[in-house]
Amino acid sequence: MGSHYSHLTLDERRLIFRLWEATADVALIAARLGRHRSTIYREVRRNWYDDAEAPRMSGYFPTVAHDATARRRRHLGKLHRDEALASEVIAKLKLAWSPEQIAGRMRREASPVGTLCHETIYRYVYGPAGRAADLHRLLPSRRRRRRPRYARKPRGLYIPEENTIKKRPEEISQRMSFGHWECDLVGFRKEFGKHKLMTLVERFSRYTYLSLNASRHSVGIISGVGKDLALLPPAGRQSVTFGRGTEFTAYHILKRTLGVESYFCAPQAPGQKGSVENTNGRLRRFLPLDTDIANTTADELSALACQMNATPRRCLGYNTPAEVFEEFVTTARGTNIRSCVVLKLGGVVQAVTLVP
Repeated sequence: MGSHYSHLTLDERRLIFRLWEATADVALIAARLGRHRSTIYREVRRNWYDDAEAPRMSGYFPTVAHDATARRRRHLGKLHRDEALASEVIAKLKLAWSPEQIAGRMRREASPVGTLCHETIYRYVYGPAGRAADLHRLLPSRRRRRRPRYARKPRGLYIPEENTIKKRPEEISQRMSFGHWECDLVGFRKEFGKHKLMTLVERFSRYTYLSLNASRHSVGIISGVGKDLALLPPAGRQSVTFGRGTEFTAYHILKRTLGVESYFCAPQAPGQKGSVENTNGRLRRFLPLDTDIANTTADELSALACQMNATPRRCLGYNTPAEVFEEFVTTARGTNIRSCVVLKLGGVVQAVTLVP
């Protein structure tokens, strides 16, 4: 026997069958094949055919063994082997769920079709079958190849010291209390006019409001923010964190009309309002830069916001923003004292303060 390893051939399996049926000793079979006797033991054990209904038909058969070995060596991915699971994943991709959201929600719900890792979905999407079906177009980035994302370029504006993010309480930065929002504008091509999309995101629940602004005039934009926040109880509208654009200079309107505090990011630090920046990135797959946003109706924006708020998020333990937000608002409307809401997110119990 040499040191070179090779798989058993069909002719060798036929010889094993004839000798095994003749009750030959395993050592004799191994010597005839020039193999180690452990190879014979493993071959028979792995490829033994067991017929529960007709035990007499059980045994080692060369063609059955050869086919079984070939199936094990195909190395097909989980989604290639399971059509029901693949159909479920593709259906969720068509709903604009990311692979991580799909995998997390299936684990949370103990999906009857099975569970899987988000990396398995990515490998399937970027594999031969996924490329043939153009599944990459259903991903958030819609790229043919996986590449890192890059942040937006920051803009600058002078902000009074008392309204800088350094003065923002630590409990807001740590997402320890409810009712703190982030706001930003999403722009489109200049040839479509001055219309902008305003995004308003609650920091803890990631709940999103979308509204259309006809221009970047500060008073109109801040008034729109106030109109959205006025629908909430006081505990749900405690503060708003803005970028440093001139469109937010009328922030004092919120303090005067609703008692809402305003804070502004540091220069060249848009990541300090990361929730709304992340939301803007998600919106781009539905509203690309060449969208004529002026022709988008309020109902269409409302439907888009509902879809985003109904998408499970890993940071929420794969609850949806709508589920978390509804629990907070219900508690806030039903209390007149300082209270604490307890949620179980990602298996960890977190207590978050409501301040009416």
